[in-house]
Amino acid sequence: MSGHSKWSTIKHKKGALDAKRGVLFTKLSREIIVAARSGGPDMDMNFRLRLSVQNAKSANMPSANIDRAIAKGAGTGADGEQLEELTYEGYAPGGAAIIVQGLTDNRNRTVADVRSMFTKSGGNLAEAGAVSWGFDNKGTVLVTIDAGLDPEEIALEAVDSGAEDFDIDGTSISFTTDPGNLDLLQKALGDMVGVEVESAELAMVPQVLMELDDSRAKQTLRLLEALEDLDDVQKVFSNADFSDEVLEEFSVA
Repeated sequence: MSGHSKWSTIKHKKGALDAKRGVLFTKLSREIIVAARSGGPDMDMNFRLRLSVQNAKSANMPSANIDRAIAKGAGTGADGEQLEELTYEGYAPGGAAIIVQGLTDNRNRTVADVRSMFTKSGGNLAEAGAVSWGFDNKGTVLVTIDAGLDPEEIALEAVDSGAEDFDIDGTSISFTTDPGNLDLLQKALGDMVGVEVESAELAMVPQVLMELDDSRAKQTLRLLEALEDLDDVQKVFSNADFSDEVLEEFSVA
């Protein structure tokens, strides 16, 4: 369906195999800290924190790390961390739009790192609002289903729980929903037999995808991955569309 980028799916699969667990845990900890600071340490009352903790557990982050991050955010930890939320917008080689969301304790360092990645790739950093108008703020859920289940049936059942759109890729299904319905949809999918929720997050979903030739697609994928690998970057979104052949080559690289 239009609007779905496979980058979110492929980065999740690569992340699951990524040996750089320390970098991943740092990003997850920062998100928990900010969520606890902005909405309090009670997960029943703070959906963002609950979502952050669920994602951390899905990545096998130790419970002690999670508890320590919550304590820092709530102001009860020993070493508080002053983090600022930042968003950058830019263009990849070939013109695909990119949105970068980060958490940092040093704005100058972060913008320099992000700009450097865009420049090295042949893309460019743009002004605020340059590309965000082409994205919608949505809740997204990625699931895998057991072999033998009908993905169409699972998807249609999810629609009854508020899913607005879905994209089926083999045994993986990605859903989008209104941000306020993300918690309900995630729970509904998690309760389905044979369905495993791989990730759930608030995301910037492109309204229209941009097709790229293989050369530009590979350049764009390398840029997206390089941005994701920056310590201060939490999430990266793009409206780039990629062929299955390019994604397969990238996923095994």
